[in-house]
Amino acid sequence: MRSPALRHVLTHLITPLLMCIGMGLAYMGAFVTPEPHHLPVAVVGTTPRAKVFAQTVKDTAGDKLDVRTVATRADAVELLKSRDVTGAYVPSAKAPELLVASAASDMGATAVEKVFTPVAARQGLPLKITDVAEPVSDDPTGQGLFFLLIAVSIGSYASVAALGAAGGALPMRIRALLALGVSAVVGGIGTLLAGPVFHLAHHDLASLFGMAWLYSAGILLIGVGLHTFLKRWTTLAMMVLFVMLNFTSSGGLFRPELQNGFFGTLHAFWNGAGFVEGIRSLLYFGDDGLGRNVWTLVVWLLAGLVVTGIAALYERPRHARHAAGHGETTAVQPATAPAAPTALAGPAAPRTPADQAKAQAEEEIEEEVEETVGV
Repeated sequence: MRSPALRHVLTHLITPLLMCIGMGLAYMGAFVTPEPHHLPVAVVGTTPRAKVFAQTVKDTAGDKLDVRTVATRADAVELLKSRDVTGAYVPSAKAPELLVASAASDMGATAVEKVFTPVAARQGLPLKITDVAEPVSDDPTGQGLFFLLIAVSIGSYASVAALGAAGGALPMRIRALLALGVSAVVGGIGTLLAGPVFHLAHHDLASLFGMAWLYSAGILLIGVGLHTFLKRWTTLAMMVLFVMLNFTSSGGLFRPELQNGFFGTLHAFWNGAGFVEGIRSLLYFGDDGLGRNVWTLVVWLLAGLVVTGIAALYERPRHARHAAGHGETTAVQPATAPAAPTALAGPAAPRTPADQAKAQAEEEIEEEVEETVGV
């Protein structure tokens, strides 16, 4: 290509075009056609009639439902509050009842309503729906936690450009400490948004802050470490890891049972799922499952520490060479530098290769920051 400027522009268009493809595949693949896949439900009753009814529901639904029977309504409530089932049907000749926990998933509750409402209708009876775990009135669909995830994620991965690119001259240990500090600020912002601003969380704000800090710190440390190796492609890598795969598998909109196997599998160990499900456990389900979700975030934080450690080892020889070269250059400089050329003294001297490299590096840093924040 003859024009360097045109080649430069086309090269920088690769990242947004790949993001377009990736976001389309991820979001449309995860959210466009939600269907039950082994959605766990329960039927209350141990009589032969209840067991026959449960088997009939299973045979009719096929792979869409996993149906079990439980002895009592109280057992069904416990399963709902531990999120082992999405809905529980209580058969009755007069008033059949469907138990749901919409705080776990509003979409999941809607899905089981669609399954069992026709069952009651065929008996000519109205279906009573009881929600045993409702979200707060300020977040009636329970999806506010998903948007909190988005806010904390953007604050985290957008900060990677500043720490990784603009802070590239700093030792890795300083960048890592800055990452931990920035993650605390991002976690604090998320806590303020969830608590005093939008009232998604009415209690346990300190614990919510701790989870937000863990989540943010993992993203920042991974990003700062990856920047050593990927440079301007770090933005694309962060979008893949913490947007395309992260938001879609978090369970914030659809539980994994309503998604295909790929995103359902990611939900088991991805950090966004650990964040969303952990806060749900904290706010609505009496800390049930909280420990496992916290450990998920801790493992991602440890992964970030490993990545930054590897990056620090990789950078060490380069920084040593740079320091040695800088010392030699200083030693050979004349004691009195020549006066800078003025406008009357003729055109300025051409820039040295070192000056050109420095200017190019500064330009790349500015472009990377703009790309990341723009996304």
